[in-house]
Amino acid sequence: MSKRLEGKIAVVTAAGQGIGRRTAERFAEEGAKVYASDLDRAKLEGLDALGITTEALDVTDKEAIRAYCERLPTPQVVFNCAGFVHHGTILECDEAAWDFSFDLNVKAMHRILSALLPRMIEAGGGSIVNMSSAASSIKAAPNRYVYMASKAAVVGLTRSIAVDFVGKGIRCNAICPGTIESPSLEGRIADLGKSVGGTDKAREMFVSRQPMGRLGTPDEIANLALYLASDESSFTTGTTQVIDGGWSL
Repeated sequence: MSKRLEGKIAVVTAAGQGIGRRTAERFAEEGAKVYASDLDRAKLEGLDALGITTEALDVTDKEAIRAYCERLPTPQVVFNCAGFVHHGTILECDEAAWDFSFDLNVKAMHRILSALLPRMIEAGGGSIVNMSSAASSIKAAPNRYVYMASKAAVVGLTRSIAVDFVGKGIRCNAICPGTIESPSLEGRIADLGKSVGGTDKAREMFVSRQPMGRLGTPDEIANLALYLASDESSFTTGTTQVIDGGWSL
């Protein structure tokens, strides 16, 4: 191991499964002291074997975030991964769906960063990595109305933090994945399968739109997050890093 994050403290949300979990593991493997949270504490099981400190956290709860961040040491890396994919057009998006999507996909990042950013600046800076999506301001996807709106907002949030604090040692970048193998995707495949003749057909539909002929993996996204978290990307800020197998071409 090259220990690319040796000596760094990293905070990772939604670390119980998929991209969040694999990223927490990669950060720890590369020498970071990782503080990982998830709404479902049971999903965090096993991360402690890598020396990762875990805790249940509802990132839509302002007071819970405040208390959690007060207990953390000042991080050099923050990976905001929590998110939700709402399926449907504007016609299927009521007020509750809109509010929940923006609360989890955007405002949760605002809460975490509001609590940690002042301390990061005081300590000399750090790297913030936010999870957006290729289905945002990058690529239009059908039936993703509020998801696209919220993930485009993440891009704006990211660029705003990058430009406001570039002179204070803070770097902030967004990752925009395409279709990635994950428990979230499996849920969407199951839902789609009900209307298209089964999960095998639904999976084929997801794969067929990929120019590379396959889906991405959490490991591939985690490796990009690792690069953005490390000093190797020290001249990179305010970017939207598209990693979608050519889907947005």
